[in-house]
Amino acid sequence: MDSRAVRIVLTVAGTVCVALGAVGIVLPILPTTPFLLLAAACFARSSPRLHAWLLQHRRLGPYVAGFLDGRGMPAGKKRIAIVTLWFFIAASSAIVLVQAGLTVASGLTVAVLAVVALLVTWYILRLRSVPDGPVPDEPSDPPVSSAEEALP
Repeated sequence: MDSRAVRIVLTVAGTVCVALGAVGIVLPILPTTPFLLLAAACFARSSPRLHAWLLQHRRLGPYVAGFLDGRGMPAGKKRIAIVTLWFFIAASSAIVLVQAGLTVASGLTVAVLAVVALLVTWYILRLRSVPDGPVPDEPSDPPVSSAEEALP
């Protein structure tokens, strides 16, 4: 593929990921942050304009900004991500075992799902935890007393 075709594919993939991430804001079964992180990665390689738009977006930007800036992930979001991950891994494993029965292939599939879930859990737990709620871009200045305000 030439670079123009790659940029088009990445832009389309990023746009689909933004749509899925936006839907995930209102549907608790669909994760928001992973889709928006994937969109940011796609846009970073295909469209600097769309990448900047995503990071500066009033609603979507905060989902990825703290992660990309190295500030960490809110502890509550970590818990939600890990619980959601394991719920869907368990549901997927159950579906595989019910549909395929207990075979070598289904056993390997469930094992791969479990290993992926363990690695993702380990990665999330390694991220720096920040307090829940909005994370300020810069540390706030300490309050100034009235005596200090009077100084020239």
